[in-house]
Amino acid sequence: MNSNSQSIKLFLVLAFSCTSLFASLTPVLAKPTLGSSRSDAYSGLRLRSDPKTTLAQATTFNQPPIPAGSPPGGRVRGGAKRGAIGALAACPPTKLDLTALVSFTQEDNSVINVWGQTTVERPSWFFYVPYTKDSPYAVEFVLQDQDSNEIYQKAIALPDKPGVIRVSLPTTAAALAVNKQYRWFFTINCDKEKNSPPTFVEGVIQRIELNPATVKELQTTEPLKRYAIYAQKGIWYEALTTLAELRQKNPQDAALKAEWRNLLGSIRLDDVAGEPILPETP
Repeated sequence: MNSNSQSIKLFLVLAFSCTSLFASLTPVLAKPTLGSSRSDAYSGLRLRSDPKTTLAQATTFNQPPIPAGSPPGGRVRGGAKRGAIGALAACPPTKLDLTALVSFTQEDNSVINVWGQTTVERPSWFFYVPYTKDSPYAVEFVLQDQDSNEIYQKAIALPDKPGVIRVSLPTTAAALAVNKQYRWFFTINCDKEKNSPPTFVEGVIQRIELNPATVKELQTTEPLKRYAIYAQKGIWYEALTTLAELRQKNPQDAALKAEWRNLLGSIRLDDVAGEPILPETP
């Protein structure tokens, strides 16, 4: 055998040996290193299966259909817009408008219907307010029954900084009746003389009853799962309130922040999803 043949044979033997050695090392490299735990080795899988992270990807708010009868109409955003008499609202323009954190639909003719469901006698509403207590503006929340009778009115104190505030129906107010519709208004009047129209948002809320099986499930499950049930059932007010309370108790939880953005994004309110949730004032 000449020297060229011997060189080729030696090269092939070395190449095969290196390939075999690499193949034998591959499973060793895939195993956890000494001193690491099984959970450390599979931390990526654990994060992907975290219930909060999974929920943020899976939960969808199912908007219920508008009830029969006259459409609710309403207004989900306020701002320095023209009023009925053609005059500009006195409130100065802001980066983000006054916004009601509530579900709404927009029809092909641009008509907006602000409407949501609740299951409790005394629900809570959330609003993004761009003005602060340094502004001498009159703010109030009003709730009316189906016959436009005022059943609750409260003057609202502006917060220390712009953010999302909560307005709850107190025990001193009449409870919402099942299957009745109520209209709410949140108004900011920036003109002391009231010669200019106020900035306001409005909508309709209806209390419904859930079936006994769902009620039992809600009573025995943890808050994050309750939120998911409410969202899937189209119960906007309890879905939002449950998630807001979870976020306030766990302000640094990235998964809850993501779910909050997911929920508000599902109703096209992405722009206020990053605003802080402020403590509820009495």
